[in-house]
Amino acid sequence: MTRSIPKKFEEITISTQPVFQGKIISLQVDTVKLPGGGEATREIVKHPGAVAVLALTPEDKILMVEQYRKPLERSQVEIPAGKLDAGEDPLAAAQRELQEETGYRCGKIRLLSSFYTSPGFADEIIHLYAAEELIPGTAQPDEDEFLNVEELTFDEAQEYIRDGRISDAKTIMAVYAWQIYRLTGSLPE
Repeated sequence: MTRSIPKKFEEITISTQPVFQGKIISLQVDTVKLPGGGEATREIVKHPGAVAVLALTPEDKILMVEQYRKPLERSQVEIPAGKLDAGEDPLAAAQRELQEETGYRCGKIRLLSSFYTSPGFADEIIHLYAAEELIPGTAQPDEDEFLNVEELTFDEAQEYIRDGRISDAKTIMAVYAWQIYRLTGSLPE
């Protein structure tokens, strides 16, 4: 996000202590000077960012992938998504993730929104795209990804949310954007 936001309650970093550097995330502890003059520590997860795709078929269905999510110790049904590679354009990443995870390419794609997942402790940003005019192909998931592609109707997606099979914010947000599209004929700007 590039908008200039006033720094009314800015915390000035005094020091940064790296704690962990992983393949996807890193963890650091910052000591900060508070606006009121005191000091505090902040545990911060650094993430390269990600993309997610609301992919709609001509039959008014949404493409989803089911996969096991170790932090939850269960399978989840989600929209296609993945992390950005270093220096990667989010639009190119969205097209790549759609094709890798579902096999589909798209004739039309546009950014719906970019949002932070957990700004209280992480800097991860997700760029949510809408893809239409889907062209089927062959999925090519990463070697450590085991996915099942599903096409859901709107009612099925709502049922999955109620049942907890869909419970992540990006996918719920995408389903609600789809609902707006179905009601108004256009996706949110």
